[in-house]
Amino acid sequence: MNALVRDLAPLVLAGVLGPAGAGKLFGRGTARQAPRTALARLLRDGGRAALALRALGALELLLAAALLAPPGTPLPGAAAALLGAGFLGYLGYARAAAPGSSCGCTTHHDTPLTWRAFARAAAVLAGGVAAALAQQPWWTAAARRPAAALCLVLAAAALSADPDRRWRMPLRRLRLRITGHPLAATGARTAVPVAATVELLERSRAWQSVSRVVRSALLDHWDDGGWRILQFAGVYGGGPAARPVLVLFAMDAGASLDTVREPAVRVSVIDADSGAPVMATA
Repeated sequence: MNALVRDLAPLVLAGVLGPAGAGKLFGRGTARQAPRTALARLLRDGGRAALALRALGALELLLAAALLAPPGTPLPGAAAALLGAGFLGYLGYARAAAPGSSCGCTTHHDTPLTWRAFARAAAVLAGGVAAALAQQPWWTAAARRPAAALCLVLAAAALSADPDRRWRMPLRRLRLRITGHPLAATGARTAVPVAATVELLERSRAWQSVSRVVRSALLDHWDDGGWRILQFAGVYGGGPAARPVLVLFAMDAGASLDTVREPAVRVSVIDADSGAPVMATA
């Protein structure tokens, strides 16, 4: 194992566990998200799942603090490795028993779990092993090779971050602005509140045709060329072939129940990992 990676593992691992733990313990989204997680199915109650997520958040924060403290014992690293192994086992259960559920790993999104969740859990396991084997304080290693230390920290941040919110969706929005949305047209009316757009959408035939795929509340929305794009998370297919997807609806931003009863809606279902289209219908 590379000595720098080993000695910086406590810092990198604390940077992964700390924000995740704080989000679970103090985040307002924990109670809302808990009933949609596989943990709720395992515990057979959304309230117990929320308490378990907050307890896990407290444990992650304690481990992060212990990892940042002066080294003297391999116990924090060993505990983190056990936590990572537990994560992997739980994710395996979630993938098999409830593929359309969120894992509850973070409180930023309640989208179905993807390979990124497994990658984070594996990183926690490997990082815990490395932290347990560290031979000098992480700040000493960082001071000796600051550039390499910065690269490791940024890599860990990229693994922990939500790619859809941080860069995938902004890139897709930019592409739509450059190429134009399929439903874009001139003469669009003044935009109405998003809640009114969602209400109209949920009464439409387009929503009914793909509602079986949707597995979340509204995750994101934006206006482009007079049209409003609404993003939901979902699962396409069933059994072992089930895969997480993003469901995008495009509607006239000026439409509401007061102006139209059956709006024109464009639906796109894209793979959550690759961004490749899965299905599209007008």
